[in-house]
Formats: sequence, structure tokens, C-alpha cells
Amino acid sequence: MTLPPVYPILDTELLARLELPLLDAAEALVEAGTRILQIRHKPQWTREAYHAATELASYCRAAGVTFIVNDRADIAAMLGAGLHLGQDDLPPPQARTIIGAQAILGFSTHNEQQLQEATNEPANYLALGPIYATGSKLNPDPVVGLEELRRLKPMTGTRPLVAIGGITLDTAPDVWRAGADSIALIADLFRVPDKRAIKARMETWLKLAAALVP
Repeated sequence: MTLPPVYPILDTELLARLELPLLDAAEALVEAGTRILQIRHKPQWTREAYHAATELASYCRAAGVTFIVNDRADIAAMLGAGLHLGQDDLPPPQARTIIGAQAILGFSTHNEQQLQEATNEPANYLALGPIYATGSKLNPDPVVGLEELRRLKPMTGTRPLVAIGGITLDTAPDVWRAGADSIALIADLFRVPDKRAIKARMETWLKLAAALVP
């Protein structure tokens, strides 16, 4: 598969702290031109959270945007979405039986051993990080760094590799040059919790990607 070079992640806890509605954030990013969105919801999935995700899934479907759910294979299946798994989630083979053979499946790794093992999993793309120090997780894994990204990239073969963790507009060119096919973004997109500012930030990211990524 081919992934867009910029991969926005909507972290519901971050958006709640910013008092930014989930759908407003999604609309800003899609209007700017993003072609993929992931919802990352770490708290318990309440009825309210599921309703919000259902609205987001419908919006993405109507806009022709690929929609990915983080962690939960059952939620992804119910929403007709793709799925992104972490190392502590349901193993990819079991998740694949839930979401089906055609759904997109991504899988996070944090070091050489995990990436090597992931090459045997039924995932469409792999993620590696954190590339830099990040504040998006309470207990982040050790920083991978650019040199390790460059060294490990060949392991993924033809599958896209998503770099994640602490990446900004200033550091993105080095990350793409080190081999990342796509860059996952959380905090950098929401520096100003305003729809127009988020849209402008995403447009800047996409212009940068268009200039640097083949």
C-alpha cells in the first residue's frame, strides 16, 4: 500500500484538554487536504466516545479519507475502519480475523527486535518511534533517533514505514530523508486550538511534504 506522507492522529485526551471538538479538528485537517486520520482514544470507550467516533467515521467516509482506529479491533470492525495496534494490544493475526482481510492494519514498533518480528505480521504498514523525545505518552519508549531509523528502514521491505514521536516542521525533512514514508503527527498540529490555525498548520505540512517526498 501507499501511505500519505503526513499522517495526523486525533488524540481525544489532548483535544479535550484544548477544549477542541473532535469533529472540528477533523474538519480542519480534511479541509487542508489530509487523506488519512487516526483516532487515538486511550480512556474507556463510553457510549459518548463511540458516538463521536461514529460521527467521525461517517465524515471520513463521505470525504474519501482513510479512517484508522487506534488499539481496538472491535471498534474498528464496527466502524468499518482500519486499525493501528501497539505492542501491548491484541496480536495482529487475531486482530486481522476481527477487522477482516481487506481492512488496513498498522503495527507500532520501538526497536530493532520489534521491527524484525513485525515483518512476519499481517500488517499493511509498520511504525517506528519515538524518533525524538515526545510528550504524547506518559511512559514513552527510548528514543530511536535518525541514524537508527535510517539503518532499520530496509527491514520493512515494500511496506511503508511511519515515523512517530516528537517530529516537527523543522525536523521533518531529516526524518523523510532518513527513510520514513510517512510522518505521524499529534501535538505539532494543535499548537493553537483554533480550526483556522490547525488548517493552516496542516497546509504547511502538506506543502513541505510535496516539496520533499517523491
